Amino acid sequence: MNFDLTEEQRVFRQMVREFAEREIAPTVEALDEKGEFPYEAQTKMAELGLFGLPIDEEYGGSGADLVTYAIGVEEVSRASASLGITMAAHTSLGCMPIHFYGSEEQKQNWLVPMAQGEKLGAFGLTESEAGSDAGGTKTSAILKNGEWVINGTKCFITNSGTDITLLVTITAVTGSIGGKKEVSNIIVPAGAPGFTVAPPYRKMGWHSSDTHELAFSDCRVPESNLLGGRGDGFKQFLKVLDCGRIGVAALSVGMAQACLDESVKYAKQRVQFGHPIGKNQAISFKCADMLVDVELARMATLKAACMADAGVNYSREASIAKLFASEAAMRAASEAVQIHGGYGYIEDYPVCRIFRDSKILEIGEGTSEVQRIVLSRSLGL
Repeated sequence: MNFDLTEEQRVFRQMVREFAEREIAPTVEALDEKGEFPYEAQTKMAELGLFGLPIDEEYGGSGADLVTYAIGVEEVSRASASLGITMAAHTSLGCMPIHFYGSEEQKQNWLVPMAQGEKLGAFGLTESEAGSDAGGTKTSAILKNGEWVINGTKCFITNSGTDITLLVTITAVTGSIGGKKEVSNIIVPAGAPGFTVAPPYRKMGWHSSDTHELAFSDCRVPESNLLGGRGDGFKQFLKVLDCGRIGVAALSVGMAQACLDESVKYAKQRVQFGHPIGKNQAISFKCADMLVDVELARMATLKAACMADAGVNYSREASIAKLFASEAAMRAASEAVQIHGGYGYIEDYPVCRIFRDSKILEIGEGTSEVQRIVLSRSLGL
């Protein structure tokens, strides 16, 4: 087994790392404090092609593999979790449904501007009573006179209300089959009649990412906005979520790596009892454990991405990567704050922001509990 990146992937990683340090990191704290979306950095990322990495070149993307995509998300997230989730949610949830299932017309109209980073895309699955239980979806779409008439609400939707949001693809109940809900995915463009975006949430973390509740009141879109086959919604979003879990795992690795970087730097600089605190095993062992978590999380993420690129089933590996990496990031953030002591509780230090940003990793794209259900079922339990 060869665990090395290709030369092209190593060059790409270095390029994104240098870009993130130069263009993203200097503005992170100010944007986080103000709760402002990072439009300037997003534009520069689009110019580098970071918003369409795994999308085919004929549709405006870079045609890169998922390993390269994971590397990109990790390096961006190392500097800013908010931009990391903006990139990951846009690519995995905004672009990939149309990339996987869209018609040629849908790809030309919707996928091209999103893959080029000119516009952002979102995916609306979660509802107040349908999060982990996606079967609880209540949003409905009824076909009338060549239009889908949509009613319902979605919550916690990333990239749904920016000035450059192009669309949100939503799950909706379009009928019933044998007494069971027929769930389909429908593309709803920003500004569609009856589509309302609520004010942004006041969140614990990810202050510079865009998150809203969405409401649909007799919202009308053309029948042609159906994504793939009618009733294929569950099958479609399960595949999309597998790809999304690789993105969140990579995001988690980047944040855990940032915790390790800041902790080692602080442990070398902070002097107590006449020597740097890193000379104390109580501190150095925390950093060692953090290193183990980061490396294992990265390997799990790249394995899942590599399997996806090979065209083999990677659903279990995506869950493993997402579960382990997200919990590793939360452990790393907690230990990083502990290493910094009182300063870790002060917003002037990056670990304070990273701690706030980390908890959601164990919730979004399937909670840790859901991942354990998926994995236990893969064992036949």
